[in-house]
Amino acid sequence: MAVAIVLAALVVGSILFSLLSPWWFTPLASNWGAIDTTLVITFVITGVVFSAVVLFMAYAVFRYRHREGIAASYEPESKRLEMWLTGVTSVGIAAMLAPGLIVWDDYIRVPTGASVVEVVGQQWNWTFRLPGNDGVLGTVDTRRISAENPFGLNPDDPKGKDDLLVNSNELRLPVGRPVKMVLRSVDVLHDFYVPNIRAKMDLVPGMVSYFWFTPERTGTYEILCAELCGVGHSMMRGSVIVVEDEDYQPWLREQPTFAQSPAGTGAGKAMDFAGDLGTGAGRSGAERHGH
Repeated sequence: MAVAIVLAALVVGSILFSLLSPWWFTPLASNWGAIDTTLVITFVITGVVFSAVVLFMAYAVFRYRHREGIAASYEPESKRLEMWLTGVTSVGIAAMLAPGLIVWDDYIRVPTGASVVEVVGQQWNWTFRLPGNDGVLGTVDTRRISAENPFGLNPDDPKGKDDLLVNSNELRLPVGRPVKMVLRSVDVLHDFYVPNIRAKMDLVPGMVSYFWFTPERTGTYEILCAELCGVGHSMMRGSVIVVEDEDYQPWLREQPTFAQSPAGTGAGKAMDFAGDLGTGAGRSGAERHGH
């Protein structure tokens, strides 16, 4: 009897905690309210299943408790019960998966006219690259990454000359304009996560992933890495600062282009060559960096 009461109290307490808890979603700052709705649907379905299972356990403990003179019956299987449970479970799983698939289809269906931002993750910081006046990002190769060329841009690609390089963990975006986030890792698995934006996607070495969103509220929102990526994982943080367009344009003009960087001007290769001569290494800087 006591066990049945404890189980029932567990269900009641869990429901009250969920309804009255001060810990809930962070304030939404983008167009992805559909993700919140999907999470709520999943939460409700799993909550109903949890309550039903635990209450059934409480009922079974009470109903089939030991009593003198009453023997238990043995029923090894029930096809009717198995069919009923299989059907209900299938409906519940479909009800959880369907909204997520619909939202996912929207999540990767980038609208026409969206701006592009490349997110580069590496142990243990974030950097960003934006296209210049041509609106196109230049080609990259991780084998080209060096101290002078941290993004690994191809210096022979004219489309990358005007790319804007944000060597900082702080990214600014204009409010109310859709943006496509292109994600790239240069070392291990990372995960770009901005809770207020409801944006979350893995960065897989050797692959390029993406999603899009429209920031709808100005403010500063924390970037987290949601994938364990080494001893400095907890320090891999940054900020997305959503501003009005009149504040965004001056910031944009402050960012250096690849053509202004040592790798873009050829200074990086010159320094490498001078270093090789000084050490007698007998290799060019291009060979050392995989060009």
